[in-house]
Amino acid sequence: MEEEVLFTITKEHLDTGLRGFPVGYCTTSHVDPQKGLFYRGTSILKLSTWEPVKVIYLLYYGKEGTHSEITAFEKELIKRAHLEEKVIRYILALPKEGHPMDLFASAIQIVGMFEKNLDYRENSLTLIATLPHIAALVINHHGGFGKTPPSQPELGYMENFVRLLTIPSSDKLIQVMRLFNILHYDHGGGNLSTFVGKAVGSGLQHMYGAISAAMNALAGPKHGRANQDCLEFVEMALSDLGEKATIVEVEKYIRKRLNDNKLIFGFGHAVLRVEDPRATIFYDYAKKYFPTHPLVSIALHLRTAGEKVLAENPKVSDPHANIDAISGTVLAAAGFHYPEYFTLLFGLARAVGIAIQIVYDRLEAREGKGTPIVRPKYLYKAAK
Repeated sequence: MEEEVLFTITKEHLDTGLRGFPVGYCTTSHVDPQKGLFYRGTSILKLSTWEPVKVIYLLYYGKEGTHSEITAFEKELIKRAHLEEKVIRYILALPKEGHPMDLFASAIQIVGMFEKNLDYRENSLTLIATLPHIAALVINHHGGFGKTPPSQPELGYMENFVRLLTIPSSDKLIQVMRLFNILHYDHGGGNLSTFVGKAVGSGLQHMYGAISAAMNALAGPKHGRANQDCLEFVEMALSDLGEKATIVEVEKYIRKRLNDNKLIFGFGHAVLRVEDPRATIFYDYAKKYFPTHPLVSIALHLRTAGEKVLAENPKVSDPHANIDAISGTVLAAAGFHYPEYFTLLFGLARAVGIAIQIVYDRLEAREGKGTPIVRPKYLYKAAK
C-alpha cells in the first residue's frame, strides 16, 4: 500500500512556482538526487550507449524491446516520418526575425493544423517520427543554410536529422547529436516545459498544440536556453583568458565574477546533489574525442574550479556542473557551432518524452479516465 503524503500549505508556499508539491505521477522517468536520471528504471549511463529508437521504444512501451519489436517500431516511425509538401511550404513561410524556438513551436502547430486524426496515441507516434524533419526545416530556413533535402528516415533517427541539415557534417557530429538527443528525451514530469504541455493537454487541446506550448515554455533562459547561455559563457572565458589559461587563472576568473555579482553559468540542479551524470557522460566524451579543443580545455577547467569555489558557499546546495555546462561545448567541438539552435535541439529531444507523458495523462491515468483539467487555486490579494 502506498504511503499517503500530507502537506500543510502555509503562506510561505505561495508564489513559489508549486516547487516540491506532488500533483500526479510520471511513469516515464525520474531523477534520483544521488544517482541521476532514469528512463523507466534504467540509468541514463546505460542508455547513453543505445540507439535513439531503442530508447524511444523503452520510453513509449515501458520495457526494453526485443530486436524484432524495435525493428517493427522503427518501421512504423519511418512510415510516419514524411511531411506533406503544403505543410513544408507553410513552415518555410514563417518569418525569420524571431528566435528559432518561436519558429519551432509555430512549425509544430502548423503540422497539427493538417493532422486529421486527433488521437493522442496516434499523434504521439507521428510527431516523434516527424520531429527531425520539422527541426531541420526550421534550422535551415532560419539560418539561411539552404534548401532542406527530402527526408530519408530509413538512414536512422538522428542520422537522417544530421543529413537534413545543410551544413558540413561528420561521423563525430552524428555521434554527438545522437548522444545529445538521448540524454534530453525526458526529465520527470515537473519541469516547466513538460508540466505546461501536460496542462495544455488537460484542456483536451490536441497533441500538437500541447507540444507547441511546451516548446514555448522550454524557450526561456531559465529553462531550455541555458545551454546556449553556457556555451557563450565558455566562449567568453576563452576570449578573456586565452587558450593557455591554467586552472589557477580560471579559478581567479570565477572568483572575480562572483565578487562583481556576475553569473556563473552551468552549475547547480533543482534535484541533484551530485554532478549530473549526463554532464559526466559529455565530459568523458569531450576528453576522449576533443581533448585539445580550446573550448573543451576551458570547459574542463571551469568544471573543476567552479565546483571548488561554489562548494565554499554554504548556501549553495548543489555546486556541481550540470549538462548545460558542457553539452554546447561538445556540439561546437563536433562542428555544430550555432548556439542559437541549441535550445531547438533540446526541444527536438524533449518533445519525445513530453508527448509520451501526455499519452499517459490523457488515456491511462485514473484507470483510463485521464487527468482532469489543471485548475490550481489562487487566493485573492488586494493590490497595494
